[in-house]
Amino acid sequence: MKRYGLAIVVLGVICVVVSLAAVYSRGQGGVTDEFRRQFVKEFKRIGINTTPEDALFLRIMIEARKAKRGVEVGSATGFGAINMGVGFERTGGRLDTIDIDPNMVKACRENVARMGLEKSVTVIEGDALKVLGPLEGEVDFTFIDAVKEDTLKYFRLLEPKMKPGAVVVVDNAIQSARAMKDFLDFMKTSLDWEMVIIQASQEKRDGMAVCYRVR
Repeated sequence: MKRYGLAIVVLGVICVVVSLAAVYSRGQGGVTDEFRRQFVKEFKRIGINTTPEDALFLRIMIEARKAKRGVEVGSATGFGAINMGVGFERTGGRLDTIDIDPNMVKACRENVARMGLEKSVTVIEGDALKVLGPLEGEVDFTFIDAVKEDTLKYFRLLEPKMKPGAVVVVDNAIQSARAMKDFLDFMKTSLDWEMVIIQASQEKRDGMAVCYRVR
C-alpha cells in the first residue's frame, strides 16, 4: 500500500510539472510558441505585407523599447500585426492596427485570432485619417505602411499623442521616398525627432525610416 501511495504521489507531481510546462510554453492566448513559429514561417504573405526580417525588426524594437501602446497604419492581412502583437504581449502592452479595406480587416482579424493575440491586438476598420485623431491615450510606438503620400498626415495626427522616447517606423522609405518626401524632409530638419533609414531586409530592395522623439 505504501508503494502504491508513493506511486500516486509521484504520478501527481509529474502531472503538475507537465501541466506547468505546457502553460509556460503557451502565450497569453493559449497558443503554443511552436505553433506560432510555424504559423509565422508558413504565413501566405501578399505583396503589400511586411517582409519577415522587417516584421522581426519591429518586434525587437517594441520589446527593446518596452513599448506599451502601439498603432499600425495599414494592416493588410496582418503579418506585421501578429509579429508586433507578440512583442506587445511580452511587454504587457497592446497594438491598434487600422485598415480601410474590409477584406484585409477580416483576414487580419482571423490571423490575429489564430495566433491567440486578441488581448494584445485590436483590428480597426476605417480610414486612418479619420480614425487616428479620436484615438485616446499616449502612443509610444507607431508603424506606418499605408498610402505613402499621406504619411505626413498620419504622423501629424499621432504626434500629439507621442512623448519623448516614442518611436515611429515608416516602411518603404527608399522605394517610395519621393511619395513621402514631405515627411522625410520634416524628419531631417526637426529638432524634436532623429531619423535613420535602415535595411533589415533585401527582399524588396527597400528600407524603413526609424524615427525617435528626443524632446
